[in-house]
Formats: sequence, structure tokens, C-alpha cells
Amino acid sequence: MSHGGRLREAAERFAIPPNEWLDLSTGINPNGWPVLQPPASAWTRLPEDTDELTTVACHYYGAHALLPTAGSQAAIQALPQLRTSSRVSVLTPGYAEHAAVWQRHNHIVTPITPEHIDTVLTETDVLVLIHPNNPTGTVFKTKQLLKWHKQLAIHGGWLIVDEAFMDATPEFSLVPYATLPGLIVLRSLGKFFGLAGARVGFICAHPELLTAINALLGPWAVNTPARWLAIQALQDTGWQPTARQRLQQDSQRLYQLLSRHGLKPDGGSAFFQWTRCTNADELFEKLACQGILVRLFDSPPSLRFGLPGNESDWQRLATALSYLM
Repeated sequence: MSHGGRLREAAERFAIPPNEWLDLSTGINPNGWPVLQPPASAWTRLPEDTDELTTVACHYYGAHALLPTAGSQAAIQALPQLRTSSRVSVLTPGYAEHAAVWQRHNHIVTPITPEHIDTVLTETDVLVLIHPNNPTGTVFKTKQLLKWHKQLAIHGGWLIVDEAFMDATPEFSLVPYATLPGLIVLRSLGKFFGLAGARVGFICAHPELLTAINALLGPWAVNTPARWLAIQALQDTGWQPTARQRLQQDSQRLYQLLSRHGLKPDGGSAFFQWTRCTNADELFEKLACQGILVRLFDSPPSLRFGLPGNESDWQRLATALSYLM
């Protein structure tokens, strides 16, 4: 399955060394949290789930209960294993791993667009949303999300909300409601904090479900250095508001830049802008030939642009875009 960030693959395909690329394909904050060096003991001790991580994460997210996982992907992999055959509606276009994993475990998966959610809900056991959506940036009102959850919960259904890109707008998060049975919210340190390589995520849900997932994942799901880094990052209340402000400003700047070059975005978030274009594959190739990697989507044909990290990168993107016109 195709994902952003396959820089080595792109380097080989286009014969450009990895260190010469501008990688805008992932939606990860290019100015992430300034990483600290874990103590030496973090490398020699097994992870302990009685450390401060759960308490610190609950405070940061406003959660009543959560479980650390090896990125939100670990939770995505686990959840389908906790239900018998179910009818699963998954937002499209969206993060493709959700649909793929549910299908792999023999559930009936139906792709849906936002405007069709209400019409399919009576025939749905599990509704999976990415919020804000990746790549369209679609957002839903909290009241609407809770209404859908209530409808699903009546017959034992689930609402799963993947909030990987929510940190820039925490006021819209459903985490405070995640102790409601059947409401499951996924969070991650990968996008906002820029710690994708650490593989730290969280599943926020009713304690009974967290116990079942914990048993499925087994011990030591998150390594000790990653746990230490997550604790420091989640407590850095000086860096967080500044990062949110910069992301919003840079996202608006990217919107304007793409618009000036005939690629006015059709959606986006604080982390990326998304443009539908019938010649998306051609534009992807032209940018890649200039050492700029963006995310290509086939259905619908579109490109997702992440944020440049500094002025030199901004100028490089602007120059590359000028050659597309």
C-alpha cells in the first residue's frame, strides 16, 4: 500500500540522492518538537507502564483513560480483531490503512463520502472517520459526531475517530467524550510533534475496551526511549502554542502559494493542502524530477502538499511550481 515518506524509493526511481530532496509527502510538522537525548538508562531498561506517560498524556489530551500504543497504526491493526464480522463504513478518500485492515479481518467494508453518512448509518456497525480528514481536511461538528455515535451505540456499534491531525485544533477533539461505550479516538505524536519515527500513539476509549486491546497488544508496546521522549514533549507547554500558531500561518501561506500557481486547494488542514487535478500524476512526476516529493492520490486524482520547513524550502517550492505553469 502506498504511503507518503517513501523517500528512498523516490530517490532510486528519479536518480536523485535522498539528501537532495524536499519531502512534502507526509504531512508531518517540518518544525517538530526539539528532540532531547534520552538518559542512557532508557536504552537498558524494559518499558514500564507505571511511568508518567499515561498521566501526562491524559492531561495533554483531556482524556479520562487511554492506552499508549506503537503509533496509532498499532491501534488500527488491533481494533478489527475485537469484533465479529461487522459492516464497516470508512470515509473516502482517507487514510487507506483503515479500510484495508478491516477487510483483512473479513469485515464488510463500504467506502463512504461525508454527505452519505446519515443514509448508511442504519446499515453500519462501525463508522471510521479521520478528523480532520486526510487528505481532504474535512471536519465535522462535535454535535454531529456525538449524534452518529449515539445511533451506533444503540445496537453495540462503534464510532472510531482518527485524530492524527487534530493537535493544531484541540478544541474540536472528541477525546473528552471517549469514555462513552463505543466511542474510540486515536491520537499520535507523529504529525504535530514531528516524532513519527518514535512510533508513539494513544487509543482513548472506555476502560473495558482498553483492557481488551492491551491484552491483544501484549507487554512493552512502546519502547522506553520513546516513552521518555513522549513525556517530555507532551509536557512542553511553551513549545506547543507557538507550534500551533506557526502551523496555521504556514498552512495559509501554502494555500496562497498553490493558488497563485493554478493549484488552488480543494481542502486542507494546518499540516497540508490538498488539490484535485486531472493531471495529478503528470504534476507529481514534474515535481519529483525537481527533487520535490508530494503525495499522489489516484481516486480522485489529486496531490497533497505538506509544509516547507524554512525559507529556502519555500523558495524552492515556489520555483518548482513556476515551471508547472
